[in-house]
This record gives sequence, structure tokens and C-alpha cells, in this order.
Amino acid sequence: MNVLWIMADQLRWDYLSCYGVTHIETPNLDRLAEKGVRFDRAYVQSPICGPSRMSFYTGRYVRSHGATWNGFPLRVGEPTLGDHLRELGIQSTLVGKTHMRADLEGMERLGIEPESTIGALVSECGFEVFVRDDGTNAATDINRHAEDYEQYLRDHNMGGDTPWEEWANTAIGPDGELKSGWLLETAPLPARVPKEHSETAWLTTRGIEFMEAQGDKPWLCHLSYIKPHWPYLAPAPYNDMYAAVDVPPVNRRDNEHDHPLMQAWANTRICKSFSRNNVRDIVAPVYMGLIKELDDNMGRLFQYLEESGRMDDTMIVFCSDHGDNMGDHWLGEKDLFYDCSARIPLIVYDPRPQADATRGTSTDALVEGIDLAPTFLEYFGGGPKPHILEGRSLQPLLHDRQTEWRDHCISEYDYATRDARRAVNVDQSDARLVMVFDGRWKYIHVEKMRPMLFDLESDPAELFDLGASPKHEDQLRRLEALHFEWARRHHTRITRTPEIVEKMTDTREPEGIYIAYWDPEELEADGLRMPPHLAKEGGQEDDDS
Repeated sequence: MNVLWIMADQLRWDYLSCYGVTHIETPNLDRLAEKGVRFDRAYVQSPICGPSRMSFYTGRYVRSHGATWNGFPLRVGEPTLGDHLRELGIQSTLVGKTHMRADLEGMERLGIEPESTIGALVSECGFEVFVRDDGTNAATDINRHAEDYEQYLRDHNMGGDTPWEEWANTAIGPDGELKSGWLLETAPLPARVPKEHSETAWLTTRGIEFMEAQGDKPWLCHLSYIKPHWPYLAPAPYNDMYAAVDVPPVNRRDNEHDHPLMQAWANTRICKSFSRNNVRDIVAPVYMGLIKELDDNMGRLFQYLEESGRMDDTMIVFCSDHGDNMGDHWLGEKDLFYDCSARIPLIVYDPRPQADATRGTSTDALVEGIDLAPTFLEYFGGGPKPHILEGRSLQPLLHDRQTEWRDHCISEYDYATRDARRAVNVDQSDARLVMVFDGRWKYIHVEKMRPMLFDLESDPAELFDLGASPKHEDQLRRLEALHFEWARRHHTRITRTPEIVEKMTDTREPEGIYIAYWDPEELEADGLRMPPHLAKEGGQEDDDS
């Protein structure tokens, strides 16, 4: 049995037609949903690439693994999904993006060479790398991973000093001039790279090549796409497949933000840019085109799986690492806990007959990104690791088994490096947000400021912050207590299993240690014995000892 774990970057849940939207059609992902289970309330552990992915890859909350922002290394020694599966003889392989930054200082301190076998695994978040492409391949990026794709472009007569920049991220203007894909005004123009050689198409091909090379040995392949993440530049015909009239109405209201942090956030360059209707009208159609390109490549991928017979022995999981605000709530990019950013699509196809009863169904169970690691571990026959993995296996939901499920989910955000932090004069150590969502009420703890609160039953668009409302004091206190309860848990006690802890409780002190006993009789009453050299009468040794 194998796992194909597909992740799209910055893909909103409400831009897939299988989630009931009508402004875009994604028939191939719809077909996957018909074969599996669609999770309607799945949330990431942080609505930003790096920390979200580190939670996916470790099965642990952001406060537990500590990589709280993009570029913050995952520390040496943090257990990953790849580590857990290797114990079972399962190969975990990367094809695409992880946004992982290696803990080079930690490796140096421990004497681990980055080029060694252990160093390579530590540097790549536990994955063996078939190909890595993080999609932020500017020539100045210190974490650049463009060599494979750029060589591919050169092999297809698309050269230059940096082919990724010059072909995948460059368009040709109306007068023949080269236009950078980093500039939003360029979005409607087609990328220079043809669609059959785009990063999305190339990664699909590389994923198929990986699967073709596998024999009977079980594997997990993390096929991780960089799109529809910016730069918002698509190859023809996807660049102008949609227009502004196809984009859903923007979700915001006048004077929406009265929280000081949100006012500061909405005043940043990114948010002010995406709050302009002309920007959204240009960029959002291209965002949709990139999603359509992704879905078309899913069709090619699923056709291979069906024709090769892999559909019969491979679990397929499709998700994203976060969404995209795209002007909603006067915000741009990802970030923060509105559903357009923190809620993700999640579709799971389980080929086993035990999942037949749930095919084509959906569930509103509260699911977290950290649930995938224990799901994969159980799928491959591994035992539970509740002292390490903080998520829950989805297998009971996939197999229609009664189970006690969580009643709230958690997401975190470290905004220490964001401009808004200084605008509200918050120290970097206090620049943290925590979302607690119970399926109706979304509570956001804001350190040093009042909380935010949204009632998704009466206000599903999340347009009215009730965090300062005296009428909602009971809900605020209840959700605050849930946050406090979660924060008090053991998040770093990972070196002893529950079974070992119970055994230590039963045996109490180590052998030979006797604390607070008065005399031998008290020892014997507790089932203990004196050491042999003291158990002799008068403490004397035998003559022949």
C-alpha cells in the first residue's frame, strides 16, 4: 500500500467546484472527491507556508515544533513523518516544495555534516528528495532550489542565467518588452514558458516518473505543487481563461475593522494593494487560471494512476497549506484566521474496502493539518504515538466508525516579522495570535490586546468582530478557557511513551533506591527486599565470600 500526498500552495477551499462553488469547474478533483471523503472543515495550524508545512510534516502544533515563521529552521531532533515511517521500512519521498529551512547551527553544534545521510534527512524535513522546487526561485534567494527545473528548461531550449525567472516568471509585453511576473500588472499576460513545460506540468511529470520507478516496496510520495501561489503568472491559455466577471464578489464591508491590530494590518502595502478593485480584477482571474491548470494536471496524474493500477493500492490525499485572502476583508496574500486563509480543501481517497461506505461523502468534523501524519502512520500499520503526534488519525472517519472526535481546533500565528507588529507597538515576544474554533464560534487570542470573536452561524462571512461585545462575554470566557486548557498541555514531553510512563509509575523508584522507609519490615510490606549484602544476619558476609 502506498500514499500519494498532493499539496497545492495557497489554494482556497472555496475555489474548487466539489465544494459547491459555481465560479470555477475543477472536474478532476471533483472526481477524486466522488471516490473518497471531502472534509468540509479542515484547518491549518498556521495560515502561512513554513509553519503550516512544518506542522503537516511533524504532526505537531506550531508551539510544539517551534518553526513559527517562514525561514525559521525546524530544529534538529524534531521527529518528522519521514522518521516515523522509516521505522516501518517506508520510504518518504519529496517531489516539489517543502519550504523547509535546515537547522545548520544545530547540526554544527551536534557534529552532523549536512551532506551526510542523517544531515540530508534533517535538512529536508525527513524526506528523501526526488526533486525539490520551492517555487521562490529568484536568483538572490538563499534557499533557492531551482537547479532541476532550470536544467529541464535549458534542455527544452529555454536558457538564460536564471531560466525560472526568465521563462516561468516573465511575460512579453505588447511592445515585445520583457515583463516581470513579480509585478501584479503583468498578471494578465501569458508566461513565456509553454503550458506543457510549466512548473505545474513539470512537477506532475516528475511525480509520475517517481511512481513509475517504484517496485513492490511501499512508499509515500509528497507531490507538492507551488501553484496557485504567487507570482500570479500563468502560461497560455490559462492566463486569460477567466475574467473579472467570473470572480466571486469580494467579501468585505465598509468600516469592517475596529480592532487596532486589524486596522494596522489593513494599512500594510499588500493589503492596500489587494483592496483595490482593479488589482483584484486582474489578479484573481489568473489565480483561477492557475487552479484550472492544476486541475487539468490532476486529470493527467489520475489517468496514470488508473491505467497503471496504482489507484487500487494507493491512498490519495489532496490538500493545500493555506488559502489566499485575495482582497476579502480588505486583506491580501494569506495570513490570519479568516476562512479564506486558514481553512483548506482536504480530500482523502482510501482504496481499501473498509472505506467503501464513505465514498463520495463529506464530513463537517473539525480536522487539523496535523491529522495527516497519524493517518499515514496508521495506514502503514504503525502504532499510535500520542506523546509525539498531536493530531488524530482520520481512519475512523474514512471507515465510518463511531469515534469521539475533537470539539474545537487550534491555529497559531507569529506576526513578529510583520509590519503591523511595529505599527501597534508590540514587542516581538508578544506578537502571537491563537485561533480556537468550535465549529460555530471563532475566538482569536491577541496577546496584549482584546480578543476577536466571530459567530459563523449568524455571520458566516466573518464580517462582524464581537470581541468587544459585552453580550458575548460568556462565549469569550468559555473559549478563552479552551485556549488556556490547550496551552497547559504537555507539548514537548516526547521522549517517553505513555506505556513507559505507566511502567515508571508502577515501579516507582529505580531498583536499589529506597526512599522514606523506616526499617526492613516496611520494605517487605511493600514487596521490596534489602540488598543481598545487607540481608545477611548481622550484615556479615559468608565465610567463603
